[in-house]
Amino acid sequence: MDTQKLLFKNRQFLFIFIGGFLALIGFSSFFTTTTWFAITELGSASSLGIVLVSITVPRILMMAFGGIIADKFKKTSIMFTTSFIQGCILVLIFVLTYTSSLSISHLVVLGMIFGTLDAFSGPAGASLIPKIVNKNQIQQANAIIQGMGQIGFVVGPIVSGSVMEYFGVSAGYLVAAMIVLLSALLMFPPFFKEGAVVNTVKQSPLKDLKEGFSYVKASKFLVTGILILVTLNFFAFGAITIAIPILVEAYGGTPINLSFIEVGMGLGMLTSTAVLGLVKIRRRGLTSIMGLIAVLVISVGFSQVPNLYVLTILAFMIGFTMTFVAIPFFTSAQENTDPRIMGRVMSVIFLAMNGFDPLAYAGVTLLVTRGLDIQNIVLCFSLIGLMIALLVLWRGKTFRSEQVQQ
Repeated sequence: MDTQKLLFKNRQFLFIFIGGFLALIGFSSFFTTTTWFAITELGSASSLGIVLVSITVPRILMMAFGGIIADKFKKTSIMFTTSFIQGCILVLIFVLTYTSSLSISHLVVLGMIFGTLDAFSGPAGASLIPKIVNKNQIQQANAIIQGMGQIGFVVGPIVSGSVMEYFGVSAGYLVAAMIVLLSALLMFPPFFKEGAVVNTVKQSPLKDLKEGFSYVKASKFLVTGILILVTLNFFAFGAITIAIPILVEAYGGTPINLSFIEVGMGLGMLTSTAVLGLVKIRRRGLTSIMGLIAVLVISVGFSQVPNLYVLTILAFMIGFTMTFVAIPFFTSAQENTDPRIMGRVMSVIFLAMNGFDPLAYAGVTLLVTRGLDIQNIVLCFSLIGLMIALLVLWRGKTFRSEQVQQ
């Protein structure tokens, strides 16, 4: 508790986590509004998949470059600029929906820009944490930020679902835009006293990129952790994310039902991040592996349930266990990585966390359009992921033995 009190007295940390909190509310509102618009207005699962891929593929392509930028420039300036432009994009989408002009081509182009900006903000924010908090506060800082993020993912769908229910899709985009622009204001660089850029080696972007990947490749711990994150996001989270709106629509649900399930997952993440904020995990590697196994076992159950209310409960359980996969590994990586190369390492980790979602979206969408049942698809994805997780548990000795630094 003393560590948390010290963190909340850190003004820079407060601005970062409140600004990040609002950014995630805005993003989750945008995401929920967009998924509902794609399903109901564009009228097909393939349209939903195309839009989601357009948002996430540019993030993959630009993620490594985003890490290079994070190592060479002030991280607060990067975060402010990306949030401000994202807010402007949401304003434009609002105008298009309000005038009944929004089409799938608009969403694809604007979604690509939105995703590209995420590739810069994610590594910048992650690599900033070790610069503004003490080393023994990193797990608690990550847990608090993740916890506020999950509150954002809870609040966002509630806000967007309620607004769409009574005022329509265009109002949902307007609210998302206002929230994201407010988050940009809180990340305004003059509010911070960020230290000097650590990376003083002058070399070409290609050499910067190679250096980052070489650093990761040389660490068995990082390689195994990245494999775990890829498995989590491709075989569990990615497949379930695109399955949720399809299932809600198939079972006759409304935007409120969509919000309930997404809120359930967010509440699960929030609960587990609260636990991680209070309890210091010592066997971090083993915790990540067991968390992955738990997520995939619950996902198998998720694939077999045709009831929206039961799916909400299972979504809570998935969210609860997912946090135990990511935060312990993320904290160890931040503690042990050379600060000069932190941005590039974080970009590779973010790539593993987010970059395989579009492949899952595309794969699930393709299988659905071929006539396969969405629940059977989720079942197959979960079982494959579970086999990979058990193999990592058996062979990943270096990762299993990773413990907190004393």
